Amino acid sequence: MKITSEIFQAYLKCETMCWLISLGTKGKWNEYAAWVKDRNVSFYSAGIKRLFEGLSKRECLSPSTQEDLKMSRWRFAASLVVESDFSDTKTSNFQKMLNRSHMRVASQEDRSASPSPRVVLATHLQAVERIDSKRERRATEYIPIRFISRYKITQADKLVLGFDALILSRALGHNVTYAKIIRGDDYSASKVKTIGLVGKVRKQVERIVTLLENPSPPELVLNRNCSECEFKLECRQKAIEKDDLSLLQGITAKEREMNHKKGIFTVNQLSYTFRPRHRPKRFRGKREKYHHSLKALAIRENKIHVAGNPELKINGTPVCFDVEALPDRGFYYLIGLRVRCNSSTDQYSLWADNVNDEEVIWRQFLDILTSVENPVLIHYGRFETTFLRSMTKRYGTLPEGSVAANAIKSAVNLLSVIFGQTYFPCYSNGLKDISTFLGFEWSEPNASGTQAILWRENWQNSREDIFKHKLIAYNSEDCEAICRVMDYLINISNRNSDACGTPADDFVPIDSLPSAFPFRYRKIQFAFPELEEINDAAYWDYQRERLRLKSNKSHKTGARKLVKSRRIKLRRNKVASLPATSR
Repeated sequence: MKITSEIFQAYLKCETMCWLISLGTKGKWNEYAAWVKDRNVSFYSAGIKRLFEGLSKRECLSPSTQEDLKMSRWRFAASLVVESDFSDTKTSNFQKMLNRSHMRVASQEDRSASPSPRVVLATHLQAVERIDSKRERRATEYIPIRFISRYKITQADKLVLGFDALILSRALGHNVTYAKIIRGDDYSASKVKTIGLVGKVRKQVERIVTLLENPSPPELVLNRNCSECEFKLECRQKAIEKDDLSLLQGITAKEREMNHKKGIFTVNQLSYTFRPRHRPKRFRGKREKYHHSLKALAIRENKIHVAGNPELKINGTPVCFDVEALPDRGFYYLIGLRVRCNSSTDQYSLWADNVNDEEVIWRQFLDILTSVENPVLIHYGRFETTFLRSMTKRYGTLPEGSVAANAIKSAVNLLSVIFGQTYFPCYSNGLKDISTFLGFEWSEPNASGTQAILWRENWQNSREDIFKHKLIAYNSEDCEAICRVMDYLINISNRNSDACGTPADDFVPIDSLPSAFPFRYRKIQFAFPELEEINDAAYWDYQRERLRLKSNKSHKTGARKLVKSRRIKLRRNKVASLPATSR
């Protein structure tokens, strides 16, 4: 069995993706995934040129092989393929365990069943730097290098470097202490210590081996990496056919496992587990916790369910705004605002060509807020909250008590009003899903956050107006969708505060659902008369277990002591005469 760096990277994202790649399966073409792959390839080729610039041919090896590591007088090696066995003193026990499990799985008729195949680790090192030590006793250092077009380094990037360092250290025969990541448009280098990553990488490799040794595929679970995966459509279609619990966005692996232990595997099954419960007075002022079972119930009934009393009161002029950015760079390039003044609606789109224009559109944003009478900022999600916080830090805090400062301080996040209180019949609480249910449609069918990043990169490379117009239209429609959701939440808030308290036809208050425990003190009506006889017999057995027979003086004395110790005066409630026994 061979575990490559591609398989290792896939496992860090999704077990199903790792399984399919190990089988050589190819998914459908994904525009965003293909763009990310092409971008990384071009970034890698440009980075190698910068790395080899000014060096002689002897100092650069490209392409190189594992045998070239033993050569001297080279400084950088590119495109190096290295392999090593996954067997040493720390992993031999794991290999023995695999052999035993493989022998058990083999059929009993086949007495000559061979042990599991050896595990080989293979990686394609993008570059390796060789540094000769000036001291005689100190070994030469080898530093693996990876090129990442993004600015931010994730934990998965560090683990992949740890995987490279693990294989390289076994091929060289000594430890690789640290590695490098070259990232961003400025090709800045960051050092990563690999000593602490080796143990984590080894555990991940053991899990991958266990996964691939199993002949059955892993459990299908949708996660946040699905938008960037080439198997996105196939996996989602299978999850919908199975009505899998992972369709509910936000449900954790622990919650899924707990439901599986109860025999709940589908969203439809989960919907029948919700029980409205009476809340004590001391908790009525606090918000109800989020119930995935209530979300499943809303999906099954295809109706909005409301828990508690969601309140959304806007005392001023609502200003719905949405922001587009390149998250890995922290660059905000488009701010959209939709201002409602009486019966008129004004839409603003503030565009930044580059990073230098970011402050310009921020100042324009503040000027628009200042020109509005008593503005109330309305947004959806915490992305805009991060935007407001970042802009005030970058370009200075606003004067205390100013119109813009008050609006930013009292900004309303609609998602906080929805979460745990309003359950829409859709799998997630995303703006796209909720506004689509409310009847809103986008002009672009594939409009999403990842698609917006792709449009921005295409505009930056080609400067074609078509991509800019798509982004502005997408941002403006997001602002309109936020207004649509805001209007509906205000409608729900007004109906809940109505004195008559009549439930609306388009949403269901959970207080109107049947009680979870409809039990009262009454005679039980059985569906079959035989069940009543069984119940009576069971109750008679229950009474007989507590029957005491006083047949001799010792039992009477013990009963008296028991009564005295408890200080309870027992009263005879029934006298039963038993026939004399024959001796």
